[in-house]
Amino acid sequence: MTERNIALCLAAILAVLPFGVTNQYVLFTLTSAGILVIAAMSLNLLLGYAGQLSLGHVAFFGIGAYVSALFSLGFEFHYGAEEPIVVPALPVWIAFVLGICFAGVFGWIIGKLAFRVRGAFFVILTIGFAQVSRMVALNWVSLTNGPMALTNIPPLSFWLPGHGIVPIQGRMESYYVVLILGIIAYWILDRIVHSRVGRALVALRENEPLARSVGIRVTRYLVLATAISAAMAGGAGAMYAHYVRVIDPDVFMFIYTVTMVIMVMTGGKGTLLGPVVGGLIFGLLPELLRQLVRPELQLIIYGVAMILIVFFLPRGIVPALLKRPSSASNESKSARMNSEANT
Repeated sequence: MTERNIALCLAAILAVLPFGVTNQYVLFTLTSAGILVIAAMSLNLLLGYAGQLSLGHVAFFGIGAYVSALFSLGFEFHYGAEEPIVVPALPVWIAFVLGICFAGVFGWIIGKLAFRVRGAFFVILTIGFAQVSRMVALNWVSLTNGPMALTNIPPLSFWLPGHGIVPIQGRMESYYVVLILGIIAYWILDRIVHSRVGRALVALRENEPLARSVGIRVTRYLVLATAISAAMAGGAGAMYAHYVRVIDPDVFMFIYTVTMVIMVMTGGKGTLLGPVVGGLIFGLLPELLRQLVRPELQLIIYGVAMILIVFFLPRGIVPALLKRPSSASNESKSARMNSEANT
């Protein structure tokens, strides 16, 4: 069974799942896990295909959340002693798009700065950027309300013919919006991975000197991947802000990046379906454990499950299910990709 067929079956199951769920809290948990899955999918483009570990990926998630929330609420921007610049509240869908764009621009800037120097500089810069973003959200009280949070964020809304602007407020409606956005994100990544850009990224991951020798522009492709990944993470953050309708600086916490990395690694980095499977497992497992065991055992079981998957399935769940070819054949395939990426 191919990865695409598994993805179609999984999408069909997720599409009918709410009809068998009567507990609204379960729908809330599934929707929240779905938002994290989209963020993990964006990280997989960098970690799984470009071979670049971003430990500050939550910064783009938080930027998308704050930008979309601020533009949908309206805000005042104070600059020195001059009169404040008043930005009126914009339609939610425009604020949502702006959240994606701002996150993508910051991703492009971080990529341009980091990939001029090789090695661990990208990892260090992303960690620092995430911490700086959190401090800005915490201390720029006149704009972000600091620790008091932004509240009363309007729900995501869409224009429907004959109905006008329809807000998405119910649990089931929000679930299907996240599912649709997840399918769109999966389709976009599928198109990128199987394009010239995707072949170039895989070639860089497998053998960068060889990729350079056949004319692949390393910095150009890595910066492009960072910008796309950041924009997608910003979209997940914007969806999160309009779903929970309250946002504070804790959205930049490092634990969210760790969770995304766990989802990618256990599901199978470098596979489109890996972050989805890993995200559903480790996004829903904490809530399942909360219902079954005492609090002191929850983290222990969570950690043991992760260790067992990494130990017995070192390449992840999805590659094990698909029975990917050996490393020798992978090396020959990457050699072909090196030459194809420049054609």
